[in-house]
Amino acid sequence: MADQGARVSTALVTGASGGIGEVYADRLAGRGHDLVLVARDAGRLREVAGRVRERASVTVEVLPADLSDRAGVAAVAERAGAEDVELLVNNAGINGYGPFTEVSPLVLEQVLVVNALAPTLLARAAVPGMVARRRGAVINVASLLAFSSAVPPDPLPHRAAYVGTKSYLVALTRTLAAELAGSGVALQVCCPGLTATDFHRVQGVPVGRPGTAAYRAGPRGMDPADVVTASLAALDSGEVVCVPGLDETVTLTELEQSEARIRGASGPVLADRYRP
Repeated sequence: MADQGARVSTALVTGASGGIGEVYADRLAGRGHDLVLVARDAGRLREVAGRVRERASVTVEVLPADLSDRAGVAAVAERAGAEDVELLVNNAGINGYGPFTEVSPLVLEQVLVVNALAPTLLARAAVPGMVARRRGAVINVASLLAFSSAVPPDPLPHRAAYVGTKSYLVALTRTLAAELAGSGVALQVCCPGLTATDFHRVQGVPVGRPGTAAYRAGPRGMDPADVVTASLAALDSGEVVCVPGLDETVTLTELEQSEARIRGASGPVLADRYRP
């Protein structure tokens, strides 16, 4: 992210009522950012804002909004486009897990709106001003499951729409990062694996934090504090794709190389394997 000097800028964080979003809020306040915190649950949001204010001398604005609703998205987009917003963290998300043939169409629509449409529109609202000011950053929180499209369920969940939206976030971020190279605006997609937050607990899957009995007994989730530590370190170093549990980056380089081979090997003549 571009050097801010003594400037006090605002970070807008969605999904900030707990888990990874709350940690982003706390860490960014510690870095001196004023905050706009967004979530559906106004009560929990105010509790988070109170805790952040106790630890840091920053302004914390609470903006309750439902990002599955187009009016909610529009309200947050208006705030994201304000001149003071120099960091947007698109963290809100829902999973909508279940067999594709059984999940309600309404739930599928909500997954698409919250996980894909809302981050796109919020970025569209925020980025033009960032480009004009030649400073700013957007962090899109995706998932390690973005790289699981070919894997069938069990032990992974039924997750077609969820994976589609998270894969979209990875592609959107990488492509936009290339488009905005040299603009002073940084792009990052953070892809955490299983994380110990309420995101999974609401589905009846208790995921324990490291050092807890639940962690030793059941699915082992990364501490959300470690996810944010990785994300902000990656932002500082200019990594576009951040995978908090990945020790080396050669795998991501190989992914880019594989994509280049696919593009390079495909020509304007019909492939022999498709000829009758």
